Amino acid sequence: MHERYSRQIRYQNIGQAGQDRIRKSHVLIVGAGALGTAAAEGLVRAGVGVLSIIDRDYVEWSNLQRQQLYTEEDAEKRLPKAVAAKERLSKMNRDVRLHTYVSDGTAETLKPLIEEADAVVDATDNFETRMIINDLAQAAGTPWVYGACVSSQGMYMTIVPGSTPCLACLFEDIPIGGATCDTSGIISPAVQMVSAYQQAEILKILTDQKEAIQTAFVTFDLWANTHFEMQIDRHKNCPSCGQAPVYPFLQNSKQKKADVLCGRETVQIRSDMLKHLPKQELIEKLAGIGKVDANDYLLHVAYEAFRIVIFHDGRALVHGTSDIKEANSVLARVIGM
Repeated sequence: MHERYSRQIRYQNIGQAGQDRIRKSHVLIVGAGALGTAAAEGLVRAGVGVLSIIDRDYVEWSNLQRQQLYTEEDAEKRLPKAVAAKERLSKMNRDVRLHTYVSDGTAETLKPLIEEADAVVDATDNFETRMIINDLAQAAGTPWVYGACVSSQGMYMTIVPGSTPCLACLFEDIPIGGATCDTSGIISPAVQMVSAYQQAEILKILTDQKEAIQTAFVTFDLWANTHFEMQIDRHKNCPSCGQAPVYPFLQNSKQKKADVLCGRETVQIRSDMLKHLPKQELIEKLAGIGKVDANDYLLHVAYEAFRIVIFHDGRALVHGTSDIKEANSVLARVIGM
């Protein structure tokens, strides 16, 4: 066991003192998809003391091409990603304490997690959540690393509250539309490259190597062989990190009852009624529609041209539509809401 981190300790910019800092650190990963699984494995193997992961989704077959912690069995069982990730990670390093949450990354769920963490990895798939992370991190003084990838392209930016520009300095408003993995595809090397940069930045933060942190917004395209760095100015009037921050994305973050998931022809619906429905009664009701697949976290049933997944925390995913009104109608017909 004493050899486990020997090669990392021999790296002069980490050493034993740096390894001790890593061991005492707590990192939060928001999202357990492609970037999240890569970062989780790298940081667990690096010996972080505590790793927290929050993710709202479950493992599907299309994930296996690039989301490195998951197996065919996970997809067959439709295991929540946070649950499947914890199962794999716990076998890699018994000394790392793992906290996983099958939940939406909202202002309410993320606030205590970001306040407790020493650093945050952005592994989400939408800018609304990223802007919430940005405001919460600014308010808590927690550094975080933004990351995104699609097709053969990737980008990242390290944000240290009080020191560097924040994400709102780069994107004043939430970008509308744009390419996603579901619309434009993605190659796994783009994921690995973004994650490698993110992990390196997190290690710099944890070992207090502030002078080594990348201060630019970085983009690259592995297929086109391009790499670009853009220095961003910190805006003194930025509503998230300026002289008088108001954290606008927390003020506007009242949880919607339904939203369209990024590029997936899927609508997520939240309902207290779903949370309180007796599980066995719900299974029996859904069995009248079709074959019900169930585990400790969710129920799945096919209905007409749709697939409905109901989580025990009061959420439902209606696959097969990007129309919120239609999704609500489908769910109502299925369970009588």
